Amino acid sequence: MQYLPIQTKLGAFYFFYYSIVGTFMPYWSLYLEDQGFSYQEIGVLSSIAILTRFFAPFIWGWIADKSGKRMLLVRIATWMEAGIWFLIFIIPNNFQSVALLMLIFSFFQNAILAQFEGVTLFWLGEKRAELYGQVRKWGSIGFIVGVFSIGALLEIIHISMLPIMLLCIAFTAFLWSFTIPEPEHAPKSQQQLEPLWPVLKQPVVMAFFAVEFILLFAQAPFYSFYSNFLKQHAFSTTEIGFLWSMGVVAEIIMFAYAHVFLTRFSWRSLTILCLLMTGLRFVVVGLFADSFFMQFFSQTLHAFSFGLFHMIAMRLIFQYFSIGQQGRGQALYSTMWGLGVALGSLFAGAYWQILSGEIIFILAGFSTLFGCIFAYALPHQVQKNS
Repeated sequence: MQYLPIQTKLGAFYFFYYSIVGTFMPYWSLYLEDQGFSYQEIGVLSSIAILTRFFAPFIWGWIADKSGKRMLLVRIATWMEAGIWFLIFIIPNNFQSVALLMLIFSFFQNAILAQFEGVTLFWLGEKRAELYGQVRKWGSIGFIVGVFSIGALLEIIHISMLPIMLLCIAFTAFLWSFTIPEPEHAPKSQQQLEPLWPVLKQPVVMAFFAVEFILLFAQAPFYSFYSNFLKQHAFSTTEIGFLWSMGVVAEIIMFAYAHVFLTRFSWRSLTILCLLMTGLRFVVVGLFADSFFMQFFSQTLHAFSFGLFHMIAMRLIFQYFSIGQQGRGQALYSTMWGLGVALGSLFAGAYWQILSGEIIFILAGFSTLFGCIFAYALPHQVQKNS
């Protein structure tokens, strides 16, 4: 393993991590439904799984910036994540027990991605603008492999076996994490951390995180209920997996060509584009619930809902947050993601039976328009270092 280039090692960890996400995200709500939980309970459990993003990323970001041991945190968190999927077979199968496990799971999961993004950017150094998309695409490929393979398996085995699959993938990710050393040029332990407020009070930074919250609030019904929604409209698990994977294929293509957008258009223009395409996406989901072709089309717009927006976010964090603030900068990005999805999931779960899934998705689509107000505070000049 020591002879593999660092880009390969980083890409492989993204592959394993997002294989977990590709197994968990599309099928966990189906697992909960199979276990007898109501839509409102599923909405609450989905929110709980994201709840710790309000505070956990700051704890992990503070520890990372203070200690400089980012990969150590990733290893500990990945080990704990594997342990959660083992414990789910031991604890009582009731709402309180599952809620507690989801709380613990999300607390440690929040240590993984935000800190590993920092590890990746530090390892890539001055070539991060050129190489980040090439490395990160392996996470998208891992998601596709996870969602496709698990979707096919669930056609022949019962969905109650889902936690075993998650346990196996998480343990593999834990083992692979030992191939990646701490970044050579990352800051070591800091006696006194640089304050964040001078960065956060800048209008560009405040506006960006406001847009992120709105964008993820709109995407919450998708992340929490899209699989259930498709199942209600008679889609098979293979078709559900295919549609999820198509969104990630679009994401991979965007990662490969994002530099074309970023070198020609401003962050303001591109962020507004992401908001409008996301709005269109969910209106289409709601209006054409029974059409496989239209659901397929809506998933291609994930290239903007996540792919392009994420590339803008990585550049903004590295540009506005200093080297010593990167852990907390990534943590704040993770926190706003969680805040938007958690509140959106609570709303969607509470009104799903009252309004219907179709109406929930259409309302989510129109909610993205509010983000355009904040997007106007973003730079209107093309960022040359993008």
